[in-house]
This record gives sequence, structure tokens and C-alpha cells, in this order.
Amino acid sequence: MPHTHHVASESFSVTAALIVVALVYMSGWLRIRRFDPDEIANWRAASFLIGLLVIWVSVASPLAGLDHELLTAHMIQHLLLMTIAAPLIWLGTPIRPLLQGLPQRLVRALIAPLLRSSLAKHLGGALAHPAVCWFGASATLVAWHIPAVFMIGLRSEAWHAIEQASFLVTGLLFWWPVIQPWPAVSKWPQWSMLLYLFFATLPCDILSGFLVFCDRVVYPIYFCAPQPFGLSPLQDQQCAAALMWTCVTVVYLTAGSVVTAQLLSPRTSREYWIAASQTSTSPQTTRSLEVI
Repeated sequence: MPHTHHVASESFSVTAALIVVALVYMSGWLRIRRFDPDEIANWRAASFLIGLLVIWVSVASPLAGLDHELLTAHMIQHLLLMTIAAPLIWLGTPIRPLLQGLPQRLVRALIAPLLRSSLAKHLGGALAHPAVCWFGASATLVAWHIPAVFMIGLRSEAWHAIEQASFLVTGLLFWWPVIQPWPAVSKWPQWSMLLYLFFATLPCDILSGFLVFCDRVVYPIYFCAPQPFGLSPLQDQQCAAALMWTCVTVVYLTAGSVVTAQLLSPRTSREYWIAASQTSTSPQTTRSLEVI
């Protein structure tokens, strides 16, 4: 019962926060579109909003109330945050709309000086390095599935919130070099992202393979769970692992296919860079660059 009350309270807070973010984004997006209707396509705005919806489903919907009863529900939360929501957020190119949607006095007085600081630039450059992004996501995935650490996340609501936040944050880090949203500047050859995605599947494959073929329940807390769908704890564990194995493989393979298609299509690459150069000289983008 205490967990249920906490989930309801957390659901309200998360829902309110996501609504505010969505309103700020849409305000900035509409402001940008007034200057240039082709600046940020409709599908990008839809991608960002769907990404927020996926976050809500993961941490504030009825699914969140099942994570103490089913490992599969817990795994779905992780996958939604790290593998689905994160790339959708970046595909929405959120930085410009969010900067434009915030009160401009706040942006000029506080956010712009912070973003222009040498500390922010050095920290941002270090965090954007593919090795850091890969290691952060892989370490988060592995660490939170160590049984002792996993139990801490289930027994402490504060640590559970930290766990969810870490999956979202490292998911955003992981997808940054792959999607390269504005104002990212590519410093690595595009083909290297194929290796990046391939090596990222290895920790998931090892973890999911272990959970699928293990003949014992790795997280004993689920022995005491009510098992709402009739799955035994071992069946639940195998289902969760198989879901992770399948989802990660499909999503990373899809991303790799897109990168490969771009590599094999000179026309697409040329059109992309032409569009990027045109975007960088548009009035709204110039103002955003001046802010940062």
C-alpha cells in the first residue's frame, strides 16, 4: 500500500513536469516556425512529444505500479527510458525549441552565460565523446542489474527514482553521437557509429543471455510478489530477458540500417549537408547560436 501511494504521488509530479516541458517545447517550436516553417519539421515535434509520452508510460502510468511485482514490467521501464524515449527526444532536436520557449530574460541572464562558460564547454565535449557515452550506458545497464544493487532500487523509493533517472540520462548520452542533434558537430566518421552500435549490443546480449538461461531466480524479491499474470518468478525472469534481448537487437539494428543507408547514399548525404548549412544561416538559428 505505501508503494501504491508513492507511485500515485510520483505519477502526479512526473506528469506535471512532462506537461510543462511539452508546453515550453511547443511554444519555442511555434516561435521558430513563424520565422521559417521548414526549420523544424512536424515529424520532429511529434517525435519529441512521443518521447515525453514514452517517459510518462514508463514512470507515471499504471506500468510503474507493476515493477515491484514483475521483473518484466521493471525491464520494460528500463527499455522505454534508455532505448525508446531517448532517441525520440533527440530526433525532436529539442535544444533550440526549449531555448526559444523559455522566458528570454531567463535565457539571457542565466542559461546563456552558463552555456558559454569554459567549464560547460569542456564538460559537454567530454560527455559527448562516444567512448564516454558508450561506457556510461553500458555501466548503468550492468550496475543496476547486479542483484544487490537491484534490491536497493526496489526497497528505496529514492534510489528507485535515481535508477530511472540514470537510465534516461545515460540513454540520452548514448544516442547523442548516433543522432547528433543540433548543435552537435560530428568529429567522428559516420561508419564508426556502426561499430558503436554493435559493441553496445554486447553487454545487453551477455546480461539477457545469462538471465534467460540461468536455472535459478536471480532476484529473490519476486518470490514474494503476487505474480498477477500467472508467471512463475523464473518464467518472469526469462520473459524479461528475452524482451530486452529482442528490443535492443531490433532498435540497434534499425539505427544501424539507417546509418548504413546514409553511408551508401551520396545524394542523401549531400542533401543533408546542404540542409544543415541552410539551417545554420536561418534567422532563428542565428539567434539561437547567439544565445549560446
